[in-house]
Amino acid sequence: MSRRTPLPPPPPPEHLRSWPDRAALLADRAGVLSYLGGRSLGPVELVRFWLLVLGVQFGWFLVGEVLVSLGNGADPLSVMFAVPFLAIGLGVLVTAVVFLGLSVREERAVRGLMTRWAALDSDPEGDGGLRMAGRSLSWLLTSFVVGAAGLCIAFVVPATAERGEDTYAEVAYAMGAGTVLWIAGLIGVARAVGHYRWAVRLVAPGAAR
Repeated sequence: MSRRTPLPPPPPPEHLRSWPDRAALLADRAGVLSYLGGRSLGPVELVRFWLLVLGVQFGWFLVGEVLVSLGNGADPLSVMFAVPFLAIGLGVLVTAVVFLGLSVREERAVRGLMTRWAALDSDPEGDGGLRMAGRSLSWLLTSFVVGAAGLCIAFVVPATAERGEDTYAEVAYAMGAGTVLWIAGLIGVARAVGHYRWAVRLVAPGAAR
């Protein structure tokens, strides 16, 4: 299924279920859960997520460059060249933030569907593969590294700034860039940990439905 394919519908209400037997129900359940798991943690989604983060950073970079250049002294010619870059930077920044927000919203919808489909029945043996340990680890490691780097930038740069050498605009740009990375890292870690915990509870003996 492509990225533009709509999410599967939720399972039908109990009085409308028409599976001929439990084996058919489990087969459909497994297929939907496998697809939703890939939609949440698949490599395409991982690349898409970090490209959106990169877009946010690029937009902030353009905005920051304008702020830094104007902070070093503005003249009419500088302002004339700065305005288009500021507009482009804000456009890229806002667009990337909107799509990143839509990605987070879709992830919540995916998680809700997975919970509802999993509640149809219990299949600990068949659900073992839903842990997706390798994919969860990829999300966790990349998100942790990026988040740690962002946290370091956001705090170290202001702490080591020296009066007369570093401008307020430069410090603000660094703090913004670091904060973006830090928040993105938190989102990625939360997604990886949340999925793995859900999968572990799913296959646990006597897990509550």
